[in-house]
Amino acid sequence: MGTGSTTSTQPRPHACPGRAATFAVRYLRTVACVNLLGAVWVSFGQDIRRHNVEDYFTPYLLSAGFTSGAFALFLAVTMRRRKRAAWILNLVLCGLFLAALSVSMVWPDIHRHAQNWISLALTAAFLAALLVGRGEFRAKGDPANPRDAALVAAAGLPLAALLGTALVTVTNDDQGAGFGDCLGYAVLRLVSLVPDDSGSLTISTPGWVDVVINAMSALLFLLVLFVAFRSPRGRALLCPADEERLRGLLDRHGDRDSLGYFALRRDKSVIWSPSGKSAIAYRVVGGVSLASGDPIGDPEAWPGAIEAWLAEAAGHAWVPAVMGASEEAGTVYARHGLDALELGDEAIVDTAEFTLEGRAMRTVRQAYNRVARSGCTVRIRRHADIPAAEMAALLERADRWRDGGTERGFSMALGRLGDAGDGQCVMVECHDGDGVPRALLSLVPWGPRGLSLDLMRRDRGADNGLIEYTVIELVQRADEVGVEQISLNFAMFRSVFERGSRLGAGPVLRVWRSLLTFFSRWWQIESLYRANAKFRPIWEPRYLLFGKSSELPRIGIAGARAEGFLEAPRMPSPLRRRERFTAK
Repeated sequence: MGTGSTTSTQPRPHACPGRAATFAVRYLRTVACVNLLGAVWVSFGQDIRRHNVEDYFTPYLLSAGFTSGAFALFLAVTMRRRKRAAWILNLVLCGLFLAALSVSMVWPDIHRHAQNWISLALTAAFLAALLVGRGEFRAKGDPANPRDAALVAAAGLPLAALLGTALVTVTNDDQGAGFGDCLGYAVLRLVSLVPDDSGSLTISTPGWVDVVINAMSALLFLLVLFVAFRSPRGRALLCPADEERLRGLLDRHGDRDSLGYFALRRDKSVIWSPSGKSAIAYRVVGGVSLASGDPIGDPEAWPGAIEAWLAEAAGHAWVPAVMGASEEAGTVYARHGLDALELGDEAIVDTAEFTLEGRAMRTVRQAYNRVARSGCTVRIRRHADIPAAEMAALLERADRWRDGGTERGFSMALGRLGDAGDGQCVMVECHDGDGVPRALLSLVPWGPRGLSLDLMRRDRGADNGLIEYTVIELVQRADEVGVEQISLNFAMFRSVFERGSRLGAGPVLRVWRSLLTFFSRWWQIESLYRANAKFRPIWEPRYLLFGKSSELPRIGIAGARAEGFLEAPRMPSPLRRRERFTAK
């Protein structure tokens, strides 16, 4: 199949089941909105609750309040992602509710109210939609989810009960209440969100105490649901057989994408096209199947790999996203249902065209000459040519010079240094006039005639111009390692900084540039652009591919986590899902 194929990989639902599944999701969204509205509109919420305790019945899940609204909204989200576990839960709950409501309609005081018939019809319609659309809910959950949810409930309920008991004991105004009375009151509030009008003879607490205990109960309930419905972590990570096959594809097609070699990161998984001529490397982060760069291999086989990747994401309720795709790959991804957003630009230096001459390079030329006069020297070698003892010393320096304890990178970093399989990578070392190591660069192969920057480290006490000097030395001596083009750092939102500073830039662009400048204090967004622009590179745009705009915040968080800018809170060890390293 060629790259010109317009066949969508997204599974297209059959008309009737697809509409039924959509109706079920919209029903839950509507119920969630009504519940939340009843929580903030006091009189409206009281009417709904009064109906539920008198002769009227509301439809399935309709019960005004924040907890019921959050529950309905959670089910709506999981149903929209077509999770099978959410479909089963709704089917059981709705079936029981419909059976109870149908039996209740036998009594004249119940069936004479038209509202109850409406509730019965809406509940029956929702159940029918679940049954008709059952084939649409195929997304699998993690097999360990039921166990983990039970552990959360078993640990959380006693903890919440003890906290509630302590709160009741401290705030109780009546005398004579023992530990058992306070514990019983706290447990009652945990398992029942409806206020107890009868009160307690030995317990008298302020109203806010009940609210706090009810809030703990609601949070525990939602946490149990989250653990029960969370998506599986992902496939087995890159195994030796997959790595060998990927290296074969890179030998034949590695010159197409400067990010291709980073597919060999061992914290990624890989999925293959049916022909085996193309593959996509990805990592599942927070329920997002995050691919990076272009598919590896023959462009004619890209659609097959994209179809397999999207089908797997749909089958596990993962959100598909691609970071740093080229324009060519972005076009192919777009034909398969993904939208594109320009993420930034990659700086590429053509070694034959690079020169320090000219007015535009005056500042860079002066800095280069100043460092050269200090006696600094640069050594360029393939990793395979570095003795083991020297490589060990380089690894120690790289770790010592790292800025922070977290190894950052995902889409444009290999995540390892000195591995035996990376012998064709290039190490560039810079020594000062006394022969002391001060900076190093490591670059991965980009086909047979190119390099892509992987690692850049320097001694914090050294001259700031060492990195620029080292890069220029590499560019000018590129023929020593047979290189014609070098990919440097990625400049996120480069066009915003460039156009936002020009005369006549619009107010929206100026505000956007100001925001990016502000965040650059922590994430070096603007400084990376300025550092790359010094070399007057060729700017190649890179794109973020995504399915729906509403998923962009989730994708952004997953991308920040993958790149090492955000750290997710760690789950307790019994609930922490372990990586699977078995071969696929």
